[in-house]
Amino acid sequence: MSEPAGRESDREPDREPDREPDREPGGEAGRERGRGPGRQPPPRFSDHRAQGVRVARSSLSRTRRYAARAARVVAHLWRASLQFRVVSTTMLLGLVVVLLLGSYLFSSISDGLEQDRIASAQVETSRITTDVQDAFDQSDRTSSEADVNVLASQAVKSAAASGGDNNRYLVLTRSLANTSNRSVQTMSSGDLGLSMVPRALREAVSADPRRQQVMLISITDPQGGGNVPAVIVGSQVEPPLAGRYDLYAVFPMQREQATLDLITRTFLVGGLALVFLVGVIAWVVTRQVVSPVRRAAIVAERLSSGRLNERMRARGEDDLARLAKSFNEMADSLQTQIRQLEGLSRVQQRFVSDVSHELRTPLTTIRMAADLIHDSRTGFDPAVSRSAELLHNELDRFEELLADLLEISRFDAGAAALDAEVTDLRATVERAVHSAQPIADRWGSTITVAADGPCDTEMDARRVERILRNLVVNALEHGEGRPVEIAVAVNDTAAAVTVRDHGVGLRPGEGALVFNRFWRADPARARTTGGTGLGLAISLEDARLHDGWLQAWGEPGAGSCFRLTLPRRVGTHIVEAPLPLRPEDVADAPEAPGPLRGATGPDDAVPRVVSTRHTPTAPGRTR
Repeated sequence: MSEPAGRESDREPDREPDREPDREPGGEAGRERGRGPGRQPPPRFSDHRAQGVRVARSSLSRTRRYAARAARVVAHLWRASLQFRVVSTTMLLGLVVVLLLGSYLFSSISDGLEQDRIASAQVETSRITTDVQDAFDQSDRTSSEADVNVLASQAVKSAAASGGDNNRYLVLTRSLANTSNRSVQTMSSGDLGLSMVPRALREAVSADPRRQQVMLISITDPQGGGNVPAVIVGSQVEPPLAGRYDLYAVFPMQREQATLDLITRTFLVGGLALVFLVGVIAWVVTRQVVSPVRRAAIVAERLSSGRLNERMRARGEDDLARLAKSFNEMADSLQTQIRQLEGLSRVQQRFVSDVSHELRTPLTTIRMAADLIHDSRTGFDPAVSRSAELLHNELDRFEELLADLLEISRFDAGAAALDAEVTDLRATVERAVHSAQPIADRWGSTITVAADGPCDTEMDARRVERILRNLVVNALEHGEGRPVEIAVAVNDTAAAVTVRDHGVGLRPGEGALVFNRFWRADPARARTTGGTGLGLAISLEDARLHDGWLQAWGEPGAGSCFRLTLPRRVGTHIVEAPLPLRPEDVADAPEAPGPLRGATGPDDAVPRVVSTRHTPTAPGRTR
């Protein structure tokens, strides 16, 4: 900041370098010299202004935060509470009605008071005009202009002070059309002078002197000092020897204004009280309706959580009582059906479990005999040797099916447990790829694994390896000899593995069906590849046991991609998968409606099956 004027002449050229520290606002030398006589530091207006701007911005920011927080609270209440919406709507509508009705009544009352005041002002002005004119006509002191001025002054003061409404002011002035040589001074009975008379009113009085001219104006109240409306009435009188003069009577409307202020306050207080009472009434009325609905919602939530004995209280014979009775009857029916289904499910599970266990013993005997026959097939007839090989292969598939049935029965019975420990997901992927390598060699496919770095995840390595083995084997069997690509990645909350093949792909809607038990894309197609039909169903249950996601994407001719997403730590929530489900090398296409029903995880986090074309002749696919 530059120094004040008049200081340049005081400086000595040889002392200029020594005074440089004085210019620094925070310099120690400047502070010391500023205390000396005749030496004051320059004012720092920019610092004060910057501080004021910061304070203003901080206050504005806090106000915005509070307003946004209040808006979020109101929006949440509006969405979550039916009672709040009804009460708020009722109060808003009540406020609108009160405003409209109050405006109409206020306007009517104001017009009525105004018309009454104008009528009384005209009557009063007519009387005053008559009194002033009589005073002029009956006086004999009209020989000189001075006498006429004295007479006019006395007449105006007498008319202003005589009976009726004392709160009025008179102004006597020469008419615009008066051409007389003699003149009377402009006179007024109070603090209000000729300046408050509108020019338009004077012209109207001069143009039509036989009729009173009325106008509403705003004046400064001589008593209170504020602006108040007033009625001004103009007429004409004729002083002796002076021609026509205008007589204006001003009637301030203090009482009317006070009455309107009182009515306004009454309407405001009464309207707010009425709106509040309407809101209280709406709250009481809606509570009688909303409370049973809330109780029904609570009972329904308890029923959905498995507490099938919960019921609503049904008292009375009104509509809500009938609703409660109907709800209880529905709950009874659902409880009966659910118990029947639970019993049937337990019987079915027990049957599958018992049959699977009972088949173990004969299957072991058959396995021993089949192995013996298979080992001796070289000495048999060619047809018998081929039958021994077929028996051995089908027996392998039968054992796999039996093992899968036992695993499914454990999931259905809720007996599956998670044995989680921190494991590098890459090692589990390598074991799954190694176990599937013979199948890859048979199909002529290559398997590539891409991983960015360590993928430590808390998981059950045995179950995850089974999931990955199923995904890799399915990709090889339906990849038509093309490469299979596996990607592994992690983020802060999740670890993911994608298995991509370039085979027949999935038709629209099949991505949600591949996880169903024994599902086949083309039932008419013979089962020449694939396993038991339970692999992906078991994989989905294993993923759910980890609180993870198992999702599928595919397009006819473009292959398919399966993604397994697991939380990094057991019990944590997956925010976002670290790998996309849709491959980046596939062109974008519109999403099909609805989420993948076979995938696990929240609906808003589940990708959708995407397809750009439909190929009816695509080969079937069994997972």
